[in-house]
Amino acid sequence: MIADLHCHTTASDGALAPRELVQRAIERDVDLLAITDHDTVAAYADLIDAEFKLRLIHGIELSTQWRGHTIHVVGLGIDIDGVVMQTAVAQQAKARNLRAEKIGARLDKLGFAGALEGAAHLAGTSPIGRPHFAQHLVESGQVKSIAASFKKLLGPGKPGDVKHYWAPLETITGWIIAAGGVPVLAHPGKYRMTNAKLGALVDEFRECGGRSIEVLCGQQSADVTAKLARICNTRDMLASCGSDFHAPGRPWSELGGCGTLPRDCRPVWDLL
Repeated sequence: MIADLHCHTTASDGALAPRELVQRAIERDVDLLAITDHDTVAAYADLIDAEFKLRLIHGIELSTQWRGHTIHVVGLGIDIDGVVMQTAVAQQAKARNLRAEKIGARLDKLGFAGALEGAAHLAGTSPIGRPHFAQHLVESGQVKSIAASFKKLLGPGKPGDVKHYWAPLETITGWIIAAGGVPVLAHPGKYRMTNAKLGALVDEFRECGGRSIEVLCGQQSADVTAKLARICNTRDMLASCGSDFHAPGRPWSELGGCGTLPRDCRPVWDLL
């Protein structure tokens, strides 16, 4: 079975509309799919009454902060229409908007007037992020390139590098559990932590009700997979997998292309 339990549509920062993404997954022989847009479940509104030749699981990817790191938690098998998840989405949207307002205000002070409005126009119904600000600055002729926007204004330590206002880890996992879902620690191999710190993160995540970690995320090295499988198994957790797909043309994160979970791992879909 080919499973992909981590991917994104135009409802957040993906390039494909929900139906386009599902169709691409079918073409790539994916059997089990979860759309996990950042802090929103809006993609599923476009899939109501649609019939596809795969099993679709309701999901979301929620953002939080842990010891100075931005951490992502995937929720699988959630009730997307219930009060809990709707409240979670609203609170995360409020956090994103507050951050965007702060970025816009800082850019205004530097002479880049209208940055927030420009970013909001480009984002449309999607959450506003730094890439939207960067794109606006380029399209309005105020900065030469996206890379220059981040280097001068939006990257780490620059004026537009505004901290997030996310809910804490225990709140994030609590929302997912209360919505009937399974909390999954997303792409732990990408957090650039020491082994000790990563172990501490997984332990705290587990204490907060986390049940699973992404042992496979996109195309990663065999060493990373083996390390994450050991972390998963020694803590009696379930293993998940996903491409973290955002757009075509990126073979390292193509739908259904993350490979097969190690045989000694218990897959998270046993609970779904």
